[in-house]
Amino acid sequence: MGDTLRGILDAAARGVFPPPDGSTTVVPQHTPRDAGVLAFTAHSVVFTDEDPRWVRETLAGVGCDALAAAVNPRFLAAFMDRTGRSHDTVDLLLAAAPAPGRPAVDLAEIGDRGHPRAVRARRHRDDVRVWAAGGGVLVLGRGVAGRLEAAVEVDEGVRHRGLGRALAAAARQLAGEPVWVQVAPGNARGLRAFQAAGYRPVGAEALLTAP
Repeated sequence: MGDTLRGILDAAARGVFPPPDGSTTVVPQHTPRDAGVLAFTAHSVVFTDEDPRWVRETLAGVGCDALAAAVNPRFLAAFMDRTGRSHDTVDLLLAAAPAPGRPAVDLAEIGDRGHPRAVRARRHRDDVRVWAAGGGVLVLGRGVAGRLEAAVEVDEGVRHRGLGRALAAAARQLAGEPVWVQVAPGNARGLRAFQAAGYRPVGAEALLTAP
């Protein structure tokens, strides 16, 4: 396992995880844009440019199970106060290897940088590309530590027809490298679609974004 954020993520994509020893690893941010927490099985990774001593002292004062401290609301609130960043939710993090073949849906790439979905994606990702397909949208872009991240949206009128699963699978076929997705824990429909397309849970992620 690498000792950088990207190294940790690359190893996790291969199924090699930090040791489940109940400890927390603190590593620098890969870029100024992204800070946050990765929670693996019995091991957390905090990526920040703040003093690692502050991280460990704050975690120790949370007053909860040490295995959950890094994603505890009290720690995340202190993290936001310390850095002036914002945070929405703790996402489930999934990854999948690239897949052979051609997408089962007809994809039309959207070249308009002003398209609402492209504009929204560029707030959190670089090198964003967007495709439309019969009421659905697929987004690929470089997110945390330069990993390739996918996002899928399906219009209400064409749901329950397998389009979300097909778009999730298409991301793997377009990629040529591991693909990552973040799914809100309550989004059971989206989670099932990604799992059906071969994505596997890796851990949880709390992303703190700069103002």
